[in-house]
Amino acid sequence: MFLGEYTHTIDGKGRLTIPAKFRGALAAGLVVTRGFDQNLMLYPMDGWEKLAERITERPLSDEDMRAFRRRVFAGAVNLEPDRQGRILLPPYLRDFAGMNGDVVIAGMFDYLELWSAEAWAAVRESVEASDDTDRWVDLGI
Repeated sequence: MFLGEYTHTIDGKGRLTIPAKFRGALAAGLVVTRGFDQNLMLYPMDGWEKLAERITERPLSDEDMRAFRRRVFAGAVNLEPDRQGRILLPPYLRDFAGMNGDVVIAGMFDYLELWSAEAWAAVRESVEASDDTDRWVDLGI
């Protein structure tokens, strides 16, 4: 389970340190791909396999689905953390998300989102300003 937000810095070689509390869940490997909002999405291998299965069940004859598959799979990279818990983010993913310094690692329960610190600040401001009453009601709370 991935919860909370953490700020780490990408080093000069493009390596990002994963918070220690998440490393056990990612020891078997992980996949990072492009997210929805110029961020990156990081999945543990078992979560990635479930997502990939759901995507590949969709028909290839659907043009929008083919484009989505390209976005998700062509943009993905399979990684294993090193002994210090770092992953090497390829330049094309760092460029996509505008990451070149501080990165916010945000827990999303079953996956992690990776954001440039600047982009996360804007997202966080929007989240904190929103009224989610209807969503709580929809959940029966």
